[in-house]
Amino acid sequence: MVSWGGAPMGSDGLYPGKGVAMVMDGEGAAPGGPAGARRARGRALEAACLAAPPAVLVAAVLAGGAWAVPALAVAAASVGLVLAGWERSVPALRQLLPAVTLAAAATAGRILLAAVPDVKPVSAVVILCGACLGRRPGFLCGALAALASNLFFGQGMWTPWQMYAWGLMGYVAGALADRGLLARRGALCAYGFLSCMAYGAVLDAYTAVGFVRPLTAASLLGCWAASIPFDVVHGLSTVAFLLAVWVPWGRAIRRTVTRYGLR
Repeated sequence: MVSWGGAPMGSDGLYPGKGVAMVMDGEGAAPGGPAGARRARGRALEAACLAAPPAVLVAAVLAGGAWAVPALAVAAASVGLVLAGWERSVPALRQLLPAVTLAAAATAGRILLAAVPDVKPVSAVVILCGACLGRRPGFLCGALAALASNLFFGQGMWTPWQMYAWGLMGYVAGALADRGLLARRGALCAYGFLSCMAYGAVLDAYTAVGFVRPLTAASLLGCWAASIPFDVVHGLSTVAFLLAVWVPWGRAIRRTVTRYGLR
């Protein structure tokens, strides 16, 4: 049982259950033996891939050098390795479809609200996907939403960073939901807001590394400070979208997973 604002939620509530999320993540096998060892190696590789982009940004800031291209290469490689690892562990196409469908919904929402700066449903949909389907589907949803929507907004050096940042948002949402940490409204809203601030910080750090000269701690802080109003709007709108779709969309995702045997 999970709760929403203090009230317990049963079979028609949001969460499909840890078992469903683990299967969607490709982790439904028994914990021991070769499968368990492969799973442990996969987790370690994922952790290294997800930690590499911010590590390169920190190194670039400390070095004060023009590391934009190496940092971009690391971000793109990290996204590719995480997605490739899930593709190897979950061969069935139908396991991908829920995350791809939610990525399409996020893409459509971002395009429809193109005229309203920083008020987009992408982050809310990505968090919902990670919480309902697991870490890897959450990452896939965020990465695909960024890539597909930029066909409208414009592709560029920022695309791999948006793929990484939104993918990481969904991945962490899945990890938190597996531990029941998003089961209450306050925790959900806090994560929605803080993850959007972190998303902005990642994109701002790459902007500073690529375009701000001289690159110092002061100039980096100035870049972050200039974006705070936009990040706050992004965070607050994401909280609003989450409150609107969390229960009805979560219930629909659960029923779809159960109906089509995705367990």
